[in-house]
Amino acid sequence: MSTSRPNILLVMTDQHRAGFTAGEGFGLDTMPFLDSVAASGTRFRNAYTTAPACVPARTSLLTGRFPSAHRVRQNSAAGEVLRGEDLLDVLAAAGYSTHFAGKTHMYRGADDFDSFAGPYWHERGPDSTDEQRDFSAWLRSIDHGPALEPTAFPLECQYPYRIVSDAIEALDRRDRDRPFFGWVSFPEPHNPYQAPEPYFSMFPEDEVPDRACGPEAAQAKGGAWKWLADLLEEKRPGYDRLWRRYRATYCGMLRLIDDQIRRLLGHLEAQGVLDDTLVVFVADHGDYVGDYGLQRKGAGMPEALMRIPFVLAGPGVVATDDAAEHVSLADLFPTLCEAVGADIPYGVQGRSLWPVLTGGDYPAQEFASVYAERGYGGVPYDEDQRPPLHFPYEGTKYDELNSVTQSGTSRMVRQGRWKLVYDVTGRGELYDLAEDPMELSDRWGDPDVAGVRAALTEHLLWWSTRVVDDLPRAAYEPRRAPHNHLAPFTVRRREAEA
Repeated sequence: MSTSRPNILLVMTDQHRAGFTAGEGFGLDTMPFLDSVAASGTRFRNAYTTAPACVPARTSLLTGRFPSAHRVRQNSAAGEVLRGEDLLDVLAAAGYSTHFAGKTHMYRGADDFDSFAGPYWHERGPDSTDEQRDFSAWLRSIDHGPALEPTAFPLECQYPYRIVSDAIEALDRRDRDRPFFGWVSFPEPHNPYQAPEPYFSMFPEDEVPDRACGPEAAQAKGGAWKWLADLLEEKRPGYDRLWRRYRATYCGMLRLIDDQIRRLLGHLEAQGVLDDTLVVFVADHGDYVGDYGLQRKGAGMPEALMRIPFVLAGPGVVATDDAAEHVSLADLFPTLCEAVGADIPYGVQGRSLWPVLTGGDYPAQEFASVYAERGYGGVPYDEDQRPPLHFPYEGTKYDELNSVTQSGTSRMVRQGRWKLVYDVTGRGELYDLAEDPMELSDRWGDPDVAGVRAALTEHLLWWSTRVVDDLPRAAYEPRRAPHNHLAPFTVRRREAEA
């Protein structure tokens, strides 16, 4: 390379729930290689998506903005993005070649990269052989799974294998005089849930850790939770009986992905460029993975959907297992700006993690909390309503992201052990995650924690004010906070009780 700037490799998964590796305390060793990468760099254990849906979250990654600012609040609204300079703009200006392989689900496309392989979706890819076309047809036939038998197609047909092959080919052909940005975006472990051997049998159903709660939890939570659970039972009676198979396959898919990440980084190491490469691993959002008697995503803002894996390793990054800082997917863009020596553009709302990653000085209060959003607007539908959907009520087909589960607007803040959610109707929820990690006991009306509720409500008000959009720029020159860290400029807020 002709510059001291690091290469950047961004590896992203879809619908990947945090906490499902041995390195995070899970009972099965699903991703040993990723755990080894995390051990060499920084793993953020309190990392959150900006929204529990693909396109809003990926738009936040690219723009460093929350959905209420970038305006993409549902998967069908990618073209409505409101932004300033984004990640690709900054890296291109910094001299990077840019390469993409995998699932897009964002406002950027093939013409925005120097090389592009895709798009891959959950049931189809850029298929060029009869076997690949047959595999995609089979994926569609299982109706998003879980498949009850091992996939009868070889590993080489699986999208993660093909995406890594595409990425390797592109990076081998890159301009060696420029640093590279490679974005590898896996559609998995998103449904359909399927895997070939040895992955299908790698984690037997009877060895899968028990889930924390079943269908009774969704019924008790009510609202969109109950609506979704009732819809699934109506469409697929008894579907919840497969939760162990579903969870076992999900774990097998994680190992398949892990082996492909190992393959990709092993290739970069063999090429002599891995030591000069900042490796980033994130997901867009999580998955119920059978908890609440639900699959996929859709209702609410539980930890299962909001918390994501978030790992960085490479030049300058200190080895830290970070359970203190609360970080967001919106923080990645400003972090990469500082990693390559670029200014953080106007309109970016995320906070740079670069001082945290490199052992520098930063105000601890800046990362004492994290904020997120959900919903496309309007008033939430009631649990007994059946408005028109983009799929029929009859038959087995469904999409968990729909006009009911995504209706209304909710905002959440997490601080320490406490989490507060507030919606457009004025309904609040308060959970003690240390005692109630599945958020089954709402403490909003509990007088014993009235002080906690007041402190978190004040904190949510501060976050809601913080994410008011600075764009568009006009005559007045805004005062910028270094690293986008506002804590040094704020009045100390009340903190929730420990």
